[in-house]
Amino acid sequence: MRTLLLTTLLTLSLPALAAPAPFFLWQSTIDGHLTCAQVSPGEGWIRFTGPFRDAGCRVALDTPVRSR
Repeated sequence: MRTLLLTTLLTLSLPALAAPAPFFLWQSTIDGHLTCAQVSPGEGWIRFTGPFRDAGCRVALDTPVRSR
């Protein structure tokens, strides 16, 4: 019974370790337009640069987090 309880508690705590997906700067192969997204905007887009921490693709993922 203890093993089942321990397994259940450990399984339920796994989502707490998940991190948000990084953002990438994507470039259109048609007109060169750039957009920032976590996943490919679709066919005709190539990953230009990244990963980034923010939705504006301004802060690199490896930049240390500063507390305010």
